[in-house]
Amino acid sequence: MVSLDPSGIYEELGASPVINAIGSLTLLGGSTPPTEVKEAMEAAESAYVPMTELQERAGEYIANLTNVPAAYVTSGAGSALTLVTAALMAGDDDSKIQQLPDTTGIKNEILIQRRRRYWYDRCLELAGAKLVEFGSDGKTTPSDLERAIGPNTIAVHCFVQEESVDEYSLSLEQTLKVASSAHLPVTVDAAGQIYPLENIGKYVRMGADFQCVATKYIGAPQSTGLALGSKDLIAKLALQSFASYEGRKVRGVGRPQKLDRQEIIGAVAAVKRWFSLNHEERLDNAELRSKIIISLLQGIPGVDASLITNVVGHNAFGVKLKVDSAVTGINHDYIVNSLKQANPPIWTRVREGEEFIDLHVYGLAEGQEVIVGEAISNLFI
Repeated sequence: MVSLDPSGIYEELGASPVINAIGSLTLLGGSTPPTEVKEAMEAAESAYVPMTELQERAGEYIANLTNVPAAYVTSGAGSALTLVTAALMAGDDDSKIQQLPDTTGIKNEILIQRRRRYWYDRCLELAGAKLVEFGSDGKTTPSDLERAIGPNTIAVHCFVQEESVDEYSLSLEQTLKVASSAHLPVTVDAAGQIYPLENIGKYVRMGADFQCVATKYIGAPQSTGLALGSKDLIAKLALQSFASYEGRKVRGVGRPQKLDRQEIIGAVAAVKRWFSLNHEERLDNAELRSKIIISLLQGIPGVDASLITNVVGHNAFGVKLKVDSAVTGINHDYIVNSLKQANPPIWTRVREGEEFIDLHVYGLAEGQEVIVGEAISNLFI
C-alpha cells in the first residue's frame, strides 16, 4: 500500500511545517477545523449527493441559523464577491451569464469609496465588473456618492471593519440611504466580522442586498465562505456557480471555484457550532494564552509586550510587540526574519506602515504560545 506518513506528512513532500503566530492567514492554510467539523466532513464521504440540491439545502439551513433571507456556500469570501458581481451584471439571463466576463452591452460599474479601497476588492473585478471610485482621499460625503451614480452603475460596495471605524468615510447607513433612493443594490464585504454573532447577517438585516463571510474564521475549511443576502440576489448568484454550470449546462464564471460535498458540509457544521459555542470560554482562553506570551517577555529592556483587548471580529486578543532598536540593537524585521529561521520556523509579520508586531494565538496549537514567547525572548539574550 502506498501512503504518506501521517507523522511527517509535510516533511515527506519536502515542505516545511511552521508555527503560525499570525492568526488565520490564507498564506499559511487559513484554519484548523475542530473535531465536530472534521467528523461532519468525514460523514459526508459516506455517499454522493446532487450538488445543486446540497447547495440549496445547505443554504436554507445556514440562512435559518443566521437569520437572513438566503445563503449560499462559496469557495471562500473572495469567491462570493466574484459571484455576486456576476449575478448583478447578468441576473438570470443565460445569454449574459455565458457572455461574462465580456461586458459589452452590459452595465458593469460598481461604486466604491476611494478611502475604502482594499487588497481584496480585486475579487469584484474578476467577472468583468469595473470599480469606479467616489469621494476623495480626505473624506467621503453622501453627495459624492450621489454624483458618482451613472447609467452603467449596478451597485455600491462597502468594506466593513467594525473594530476600525473611519469617521471620514461614508457609513453603511448613509450608503444604504443614498443607494435606496437611487434603487441600487448594496454589497458588503464583512469577511472577518464573525463576532459578536449578530454581525453574521447583520448588514443584510440592515438593508444591504449581500454580505460575504469567510468561514475559515469560524473553523470551516479555509476554502469555504458564505454569501448572505436577499432571496433574489442569492438565487441569481447560484446561477453563476459550478453546480449550475454542470447541472443546468449554462457556463457561468464560477465553474473554476468548485467545492466538494465535504467542504459544504464542513461549512454548515462550522456555522452550527459557532452559534452554539461558549464564546466566553473561547475569549477567556485566547486572553490567557496571550498573557502567557507577555509573561515570557516581561522585564526585557527595550521590549514592550502589551495585551490586545479587542474581541470584535476574527482576531480576539493577542499581543502587541514593540521593540526599541536603540536599546535592544535589533528591530522588528530582524525578529520576523530570525523567527522564520528557528526550528521549527515561527511566522510573524510587520504590516506595511506599522511599527510593531501583532501576535495571535488563533493558529497556535496548545502549548505553542510558550514556544513563541521563549523564542522571542531568546533573541534578546
